[in-house]
Formats: sequence, C-alpha cells, structure tokens
Amino acid sequence: MCEHLKILEHYLKGKAIPETFRGKTWSDNCREWIYFDCVLDIASLQAKFHLPNFVVQHENRDPRSGTELGLVCTLCKDAIVGLHPDHLPVIKKIID
Repeated sequence: MCEHLKILEHYLKGKAIPETFRGKTWSDNCREWIYFDCVLDIASLQAKFHLPNFVVQHENRDPRSGTELGLVCTLCKDAIVGLHPDHLPVIKKIID
C-alpha cells in the first residue's frame, strides 16, 4: 500500500475491520487494492487524515460487477475500498 493511503489502512485495521481482498484488481491501471467489510465515510476520512488532492473518491454502482465506494491514489494506483452504502439494504435482505 502506498504511503498516501497507509495511514488509512492502519486506522481500519486498528478498528478490527475485516479485510476481504488485497491485491491487483481488474485492470493493469491498478496496483494494490484493499477491500474492507465496511462503508467508508469518504469526506470524513479525507478530512481526518488530510489526504492529498490526488487521492480521490472511487465509486462503482453497477451491481453486476460489485458495488463499492472507496479512495484511490491516482499517483500510485492503490486503493482502499469498502461497501457501497446504497447496496447495504439489498445485502441485509439477503442475510435476513
């Protein structure tokens, strides 16, 4: 994980949030992506950790490929990604 997102990775691990995937994802334009089993409050995390402007929000709303919301370092091509909040009611229905 790049130096720009390392602090966020340590923060989430310190909260004992399960890591569900780590590695190279679907594209050569991605280096290391870590997925966590939580919803990330993007604006709050950007402010809390003073992330640089090149760390930007990533959002996928396509349920076929897997909805997700996270932060991508456009400089290093690394990302920390969580669940998409819009997808949670569907997940909850399936689990119930």
